[in-house]
Amino acid sequence: MAPDFAGHTQDGDTLSLNDLKGGCTVLYFYPKDNTSGCTLEAKSLRDGKAALAERGYRIVGVSPDSERSHQNFCTKHELNFTLLADTDHSICEAFGVWQEKSMYGRKYMGVVRTTFLLDEEGRITHIFDKVKTAEHYQQIINELDKKQ
Repeated sequence: MAPDFAGHTQDGDTLSLNDLKGGCTVLYFYPKDNTSGCTLEAKSLRDGKAALAERGYRIVGVSPDSERSHQNFCTKHELNFTLLADTDHSICEAFGVWQEKSMYGRKYMGVVRTTFLLDEEGRITHIFDKVKTAEHYQQIINELDKKQ
């Protein structure tokens, strides 16, 4: 089972694991709004939303950015799915994606880009830890097609 969680969407609504039950979910964790890799990933999922919906999946993104940052990110890139603000990184920690990272020799804590596929009951059915940002929705479709 996926860890229980609750957070606020870009619109200020509360969304929890319980709210996602009854449908399948692409729950993806990304480091930061409006950075190059995160934007490519979000646009890929935006462009693949219809194909994922045909397979019964909704998309929910999670990052430590604020609701306001998510609103701006959605508007700027015409994102058509829900983003959760995890400013205290409790959701990231629950899913094990808040980890020590290193850039230019500096160590810091941050989000390791990871996607979880959840079934109707909230069970994790697949984990993508090697995300291809520009083609992520196709990566998910390919995995779902394998399981049919």
